[in-house]
Amino acid sequence: MSVRLFSSAAALALCAGAASADYSLTILHTNDFHARFEPISKYDSGCGEESNAEGKCFGGSARLQTAITEAKARSNNHILVDGGDQFQGTLFYTYYKGKLAAEMMNQMGYDAMTVGNHEFDDGPEVLRGFIDAVEFPILMSNADFSAEALLADSLLKSTVIERGGEKLGLIGLTPHDTDELASPGPNITFTDPSQAVQGEVDKLTEMGVNKIIVLSHSGYGVDQMVAASTTGVDVIVGGHSNTLLSNTSDRAAGAYPTMIGDTAIVQAYAYGKFLGELNVTFNDEGVITEAVGEPVLLDASVAEEAGTKARITEAAAPLEEIRNKVVAETAEAIDGERGSCRAMECAMGNIIADAMLDRVKDQGIEIAVQNGGGIRASIDAGEVTMGEVLTVLPFQNTLSTFEVSGETIMAALENAVSQHEEGAGRFLQVAGMTYAFDVSKPAGERVSDVMVGGAPIDLAKVYGVVSNNYVRNGGDGFKMFRDAQNAYDFGPDLADVTAEYMAKMGPVTPKLDGRITAK
Repeated sequence: MSVRLFSSAAALALCAGAASADYSLTILHTNDFHARFEPISKYDSGCGEESNAEGKCFGGSARLQTAITEAKARSNNHILVDGGDQFQGTLFYTYYKGKLAAEMMNQMGYDAMTVGNHEFDDGPEVLRGFIDAVEFPILMSNADFSAEALLADSLLKSTVIERGGEKLGLIGLTPHDTDELASPGPNITFTDPSQAVQGEVDKLTEMGVNKIIVLSHSGYGVDQMVAASTTGVDVIVGGHSNTLLSNTSDRAAGAYPTMIGDTAIVQAYAYGKFLGELNVTFNDEGVITEAVGEPVLLDASVAEEAGTKARITEAAAPLEEIRNKVVAETAEAIDGERGSCRAMECAMGNIIADAMLDRVKDQGIEIAVQNGGGIRASIDAGEVTMGEVLTVLPFQNTLSTFEVSGETIMAALENAVSQHEEGAGRFLQVAGMTYAFDVSKPAGERVSDVMVGGAPIDLAKVYGVVSNNYVRNGGDGFKMFRDAQNAYDFGPDLADVTAEYMAKMGPVTPKLDGRITAK
């Protein structure tokens, strides 16, 4: 009897000790992969096998597989999650849609993913196929998708997984303006991120879950706002803004993690160039007592896993003929960086806008506008292949021509600079016109000095405009173009137009000529 009593007391003591023990978890994460299954250059575009052998390339699925395997080996308790936008960006997505992404993510052992806006680029149908193919939950809390039959029974707002003897609550977030950024269709309504997160946190808390991780494809700024305006969120794994958070890089936008109260925010740039690795320790109440880590740069020092490399090579075979075709030559690198084309006049934006205007100049079109968010990479000096052009312009957008008043063009320009501080993709690159803007003024009052063909814009005049079908149909907030006169959205593919224009130019000499001025 006494032995039994001692055993029970010892067991109680052990349980008490276990209950008060810290819980440690390694969160491995990626975001904004954008179909970069093959290694990329320092410009985030294609990087050939010769350059790869010389150690000049980054990322690619084979390196990512090695990095994940090695990171898991460093931890006895880990999860692997993704912050959205696996879709779109290279010919791999154009050809395979979500099938190759699903295969690679299953192989790598992902535990969950949030929906990015680009997961809706081909409507709910392709997203549903991806959801059916993956072996982990896809999450999106801030949307009512109950009326969308393809997703109502397959998407989740949140989920609970067990790891290391503890329950972890995972919540998904997608951009509030996804209906402007992609093609989710008419049956999905997007809602406020903070309210959606708090609602799911409250449900999870009622279930006894006190370790809660938000997978957010909403951008670094929104993540900080959500952290500040909610309670109970421990970690936010971010995406969408392609933000590098780091404690060692001079290019970092903030610390890794960025702490807002007790909430740790992380993000790992984009394109598979880094694997995020955050080590968090929770106390028994589920409060973080320590959060440390750093994104792992997937450079040449990370070996490519042989089986994955072989599989990607196999998957690339059908794409080779298309993308290896040399279509032009450039005398120097063409800047298409996100930080340039979403903020100021950029060389790639000038070439694309000039190409559009050149194609339709005999149709009475005077102005070309291209959203900076549609420009996805730079091109390095030398021969330019079709694959490189398609990496810059991967969305299969078509040329759209239409007519609107000068007043409407002014409204479009104000929209273009309305979210300049956030690096939003609606910033407009232009041809046939010039404009100035001043971000110290309120949104809606920032644009001035607009000239069309060398003359001040006439608000009452009707102008012929060329853009891409995404912008013309209201993408990136350009709703003022939806009611345009004489609209035709079915022109040639923008990538083809750009490639042909570059070929016609001979050796391309990128230039900035002052068509956009910041005051």
